[in-house]
Amino acid sequence: MFAILAGCASGPSGGGYYKDDGPGSNIPADIESIPDAVPRIENHAYANFRPYVVFGQRYVPVQENQPYRQVGVASWYGRKFHGQKTANGETYDMYAMTAAHPTLPIPSYVRVTGAATGKAVIVRVNDRGPFHSSRIIDLSYVAAAKLGLIGPGSGQVIVEAITNDDIRNGRIPRTATAPSPLTTSPPPTQNVRFTPNSDGVFLQFGAFSSLDNAQALAQRINQQSDGITTSASVHNRDNLYKVRIGPFNSRTEAVNAAFALQAATGLSAAIAVD
Repeated sequence: MFAILAGCASGPSGGGYYKDDGPGSNIPADIESIPDAVPRIENHAYANFRPYVVFGQRYVPVQENQPYRQVGVASWYGRKFHGQKTANGETYDMYAMTAAHPTLPIPSYVRVTGAATGKAVIVRVNDRGPFHSSRIIDLSYVAAAKLGLIGPGSGQVIVEAITNDDIRNGRIPRTATAPSPLTTSPPPTQNVRFTPNSDGVFLQFGAFSSLDNAQALAQRINQQSDGITTSASVHNRDNLYKVRIGPFNSRTEAVNAAFALQAATGLSAAIAVD
């Protein structure tokens, strides 16, 4: 029974429904350096495709080569389940790129994209859950951290299955940060520093084809960041206007700043190294 319930722990407060869930005590110093899961052909036990019932709700697992795309809210689960058994008998590691899903094959792989930022990760589904009508996937602590979901506890995402057929045919999606959907922001009312080009470790909040939209986002960040770090500026690179903060001396310094900025502004950033 625990293996089935393990994936249902996550919620919007402290990462879990349970008071004793949340971040662990040995959080890696540089979460961004933890690699995504690498999709590979997985063998599936017949039992993993049997319909099952939890809390009165019947779930029918998706077949292994069935295309799947879902938009909804992701949450995460942490220390309460760290080291415990997942639904397919593996050991849950909150610092590995894994996830729980109620119907996708276990094990299998999905691309999870933050709807607000375009940042994407690839995780290995090895658990069942969340069994809650308002959430579609439970991410491990590190996967949620890379998508900027630790502070708020949950966030809107796009989940796309990577099937065995996709892997055989080399159709594995990339996880680079996509242009932010914040393309309807009003023109800026103050000047924002514009940098033609620069090098180093940065936090990137979005990439735009429009300079006005990039400056509007940079202005919003600067208004809400309350002097946490240096100001956001617009960088012109690869025919895009990129909203960035930095450069930082190291990835660790950048990640720490990203957490502080996310708490202050509600915006997630990706690490960009030029």
